[in-house]
Amino acid sequence: MALRSRSNVKEIFVSVGHKTSLKKAVDYVMAVTTKYRIPEPTRQADRIAGEYKRKLFNNLMIY
Repeated sequence: MALRSRSNVKEIFVSVGHKTSLKKAVDYVMAVTTKYRIPEPTRQADRIAGEYKRKLFNNLMIY
């Protein structure tokens, strides 16, 4: 389902999961969506992965 978490923002796509209905998936996404378009768990995972990549890249650089 294409879902807009707020008006005037780009939609996000929600799909069912294992033993989860579409309605429950949409309810969950709306429950964890804060002031940003992307749900908070996804935002935090992306932030942590970005930090890890930067640290890894910085350690691999040879001067």
